[in-house]
Amino acid sequence: MSRVLVTGGASGLGAALVSRFVAEGHQVLCTDVAEEGPKDYLQLNVRSPEDWAAAVEWCEQNWGGLDILVNNAGIATGGRIDVETLDEWDRVVDINLMGVVRGCRAFTPVFKRQRSGHIVNTASAAGLVHPPMMSSYNTVKAGVVALSETLSHELHPYGVNVSVVCPSFFRTNLGDSIQGEDTSMAATARQLIEKSPRTADDIAAGVITGIKKKQFLIIPDRPALMAWRTKRFARPLYDRQMRKIAARARERAEAAARG
Repeated sequence: MSRVLVTGGASGLGAALVSRFVAEGHQVLCTDVAEEGPKDYLQLNVRSPEDWAAAVEWCEQNWGGLDILVNNAGIATGGRIDVETLDEWDRVVDINLMGVVRGCRAFTPVFKRQRSGHIVNTASAAGLVHPPMMSSYNTVKAGVVALSETLSHELHPYGVNVSVVCPSFFRTNLGDSIQGEDTSMAATARQLIEKSPRTADDIAAGVITGIKKKQFLIIPDRPALMAWRTKRFARPLYDRQMRKIAARARERAEAAARG
């Protein structure tokens, strides 16, 4: 039985992971930004170093440590580079990238002392393949992948495993977090999320399997896997697909400008 902390655990993929961990008999601390939540819940804003310190203290006092840290909390964002504002960039960097950094920094001393532990960082297929009109989201998710790879080597001598999760679109409430000036891009992203045939529980099942196998790169669905393989092994095809997407976006933007 493992001791598990999940951020963003009140909804979406986080809630699905919490449910699966609990069903398998693990001790699970669900954390999120709301003041109250389910049993074994702790309010944790990933932007707050103080909240992270409190989470470490809770785990040490109640459990004597932690086995699996799941840095899952995040928001959806995106937009054309000349439309999305710098304030929007600051927000997504602070939550989706620096939130993960803060979690890793907070619990790494615990894992080093234990000589054991597993960090699981939720990125996205957007961390591996980079469609147009998604600069900020692609950038932070690629950063999570890079951070995870770095730590997989850095923490290996201490017996600490690291995994990074890279799913494609799946049905969740993530679309509710989309804000910003590029409303056209926001509408497209929301549609892709809501119309996906995959559920958060489908993705969680693949993530749990990857964690058990101690996989570094966990790609839990076929569309994400195929996109990654296309980029790696058929780069000209990948580039053509990305540029078709960009061309269609240009056509829509020009049509909208003409009224």
